[in-house]
This record gives sequence, structure tokens and C-alpha cells, in this order.
Amino acid sequence: MLRIIDTRTGEAVVAAPVRRGPTRIEARVSGHGTGALRVLLVTDLLVRALELDSTPVRAVLTGEGDRAVLRAGAADLGIHPLEEGHEPGGWPAERQVLRVAAEGDAGADGVQVVVGDVLGEAPSDPTVLRLALLERPRTETVRLDAAVLSDAHDTLVRWRRAVAAWARQPSRPVPDEVRGRLRAAWEDDLDVPAVLRVLRSVADAGPELPDGARFETYAYADRLLGLELTRDIGAAP
Repeated sequence: MLRIIDTRTGEAVVAAPVRRGPTRIEARVSGHGTGALRVLLVTDLLVRALELDSTPVRAVLTGEGDRAVLRAGAADLGIHPLEEGHEPGGWPAERQVLRVAAEGDAGADGVQVVVGDVLGEAPSDPTVLRLALLERPRTETVRLDAAVLSDAHDTLVRWRRAVAAWARQPSRPVPDEVRGRLRAAWEDDLDVPAVLRVLRSVADAGPELPDGARFETYAYADRLLGLELTRDIGAAP
């Protein structure tokens, strides 16, 4: 069950307080730069996490800015499309409203999910940008310097090659202990850096963990991460 820190109160709240009750997520952005895209990325992660738990979600876009440029950047980043959110109402029987925004741009009501700033030049590869943004807790500032982007690029290359190699082995289920660690991470205030640490530990595990289980673990986690980790399956080694 996903719990998220409400910035207004500092308390953890249940993102979907009623089992499979509808949740509305509002992304409020100003402009269309990398900071705005990070707000949409956090919204996308919330949607993915709730859908993994079979929770109905409606994600809407509010605020100001060049919508065409923003939506194009979001699509490149692998962010699911958002509805326009002009109307004040929600679904019938809507049980929760989460409002995602940059610090200082949040509204006055609903559960506030604040997203830190982004400094530096975005890379040409949007998936590298996505991973670089995911590596830091969402409330912290991300600095897109050469070292950060190089590390994100190298990690993606290494993981995609590994996943493609593991896919050639007999499939094995995600170990219950590993699945539990992944879910415990993302359900604890959407702690995506902790999810990435679990994946690193799976890659580094000994031969007692079959390669087929490593593959299924990465494919499962990528339903949240959206990093196209299975992209190179079938490619020439």
C-alpha cells in the first residue's frame, strides 16, 4: 500500500485510502523546462505505482506553460499522457487527491507532493535523463553534470546488456524476498533510489540467484521505472 509524505503536514498518508478507490493526481507546472518535466515524471511514477496495485487513477495537468512543448518532452521521457485539468471536480466517489508540484508552486489543498529543482543541461537521450532524475530522492535538487549523466548512461547500457543476456536463460519467478524489497521501497514515500539499489543488489548477487529470476526482476521493476530495460532483447550480442 503506497504511502506518501504530505508536505503540508509532514505526515505519511495512504495514496489510495480505500482499496481500489479512485485516486486523482494533479501535476501543476509552470513553464516547460526540465524542472517541469521532473514534476510530470513524479506524477508518472505515482500513476505506475498505483496501477501496479490495481488502483484506478486519473492524472491531470494544471498550471501554465507551453503545453505542446511540455507534452512533447514528456512523451520523449516515457511519461504517460495526462488529461487537461481545468475543471475543479473529480470522479464520483474519488477517494484521494494528490497534488504534485515544484517547491513554492503547490496549491492550498489536497495532499501536497513537492518535487525538487533540476540544474544543468538535459542530455540528448531522454532515458538517460529519466534515470538521472530517478537516482535522487524527489525532494532533492538534481544537478545534471557530466559525471551524473555519464553514470546514468553507463548504467543503462550495462543493465540492458545484462537483461538481454539473462533473457536467453530459462525464466524463473521473481523471488518473494526480492519482490517484497522492491514493493517496500516504492510504497515507502515512492523511494525510487531504494528500488534502484535493489536492482543493483540483484545484479551483484551470486550464482544462487538464477539469471532467469534476475531477468524477471528487472522486467517487473521496469513497470515502475519506465527505463526500457528489456529494449535490447534479441539484439546481436
